[in-house]
Amino acid sequence: MKISYKQFNLPFTHPFTISKGTKTHQPTLVVELEYFGHKGYGEAPAISYYNIPVEKMIEDLERKKQFIEKFAFSDPERYWHYLHHLLPANPFLVCAIDMAGWDLFGKMKRRQLHELWGLDIAKSPVTDFTIGIDTIEKMVAKMQEKPWPVYKIKVGVPGDIDMVTALRKHTDAVFRVDANAGWTLEQALEKIPVLKELGVEFVEQPLAKDNWEGMKVLYEKSPLPLIADESCVSEHDVEKCHLHFHGINIKLTKCSGITPAKRMITKARQLNMKVMIGCMNESSVGTAAIAQLAPLLDYVDMDGPLLLAEDIATGVNFDYGKIIYTDKPGIGIDITAF
Repeated sequence: MKISYKQFNLPFTHPFTISKGTKTHQPTLVVELEYFGHKGYGEAPAISYYNIPVEKMIEDLERKKQFIEKFAFSDPERYWHYLHHLLPANPFLVCAIDMAGWDLFGKMKRRQLHELWGLDIAKSPVTDFTIGIDTIEKMVAKMQEKPWPVYKIKVGVPGDIDMVTALRKHTDAVFRVDANAGWTLEQALEKIPVLKELGVEFVEQPLAKDNWEGMKVLYEKSPLPLIADESCVSEHDVEKCHLHFHGINIKLTKCSGITPAKRMITKARQLNMKVMIGCMNESSVGTAAIAQLAPLLDYVDMDGPLLLAEDIATGVNFDYGKIIYTDKPGIGIDITAF
């Protein structure tokens, strides 16, 4: 086994704003695992409010490189357990390597992962397209620039109901809103009934990630389903979200990869919760991994490549939100910039 890596600073087509701030580029780390002539790829974007920059991923990778490479690879799930104990404080890096391990495994078996798992890609939900916070005029323009069946609208700032109201005048598409923990309980109780009238399907992370008491109240009173994001980071959080949220949004990077994400899906189903996988503005590398899990999901948010001005791989395409799968093995990509 040999591991190598490359960092990228992926530019957005438009500045991307959520309730936590604005960015023009997405820093990300892509790793390559080479094993007996096969090469697998994985990705982990850096998110500032999780305090794991690309530099920290590289530092930990270099420090543990000989141990990462010495593993006798045969099964990605065993490799994840090894990596999880080797790098307990860096789930982002574990995700990138776990993803590369699964890509490698699929290439060794000459199958895409969804085929190895026996999944029916005809059951994959359509992806939404995210409209970041901006002036109402610019948000309308972004929506008109990309006609789509489902939009995820970032909210959680003053005037956000006005934004959704204005957007609704221009499309009959399904709306989902994501407050990124930007509301108080009182604001959520006031705004969610209005959003229901505007044809919103569900609300993602309305309150602060640790406001469990508030979420319990909102869960009982909300006329719309509530999906956990910041409150559901790792697989240990799924049980905590039960009876506080109606579903969970899994992020591969935050939970540390494909391996734990599969377990989170199983656990959520046992608890009769809805399941979504979301993106963290990955390139087509990380997005292709989400596509492999899509048949297991109720909702998917994998529009990362659609928001970028430049990509570093090919293999993720959409037909009006519908995922178009390639015939490439593993996660189904060709890397173009490694």
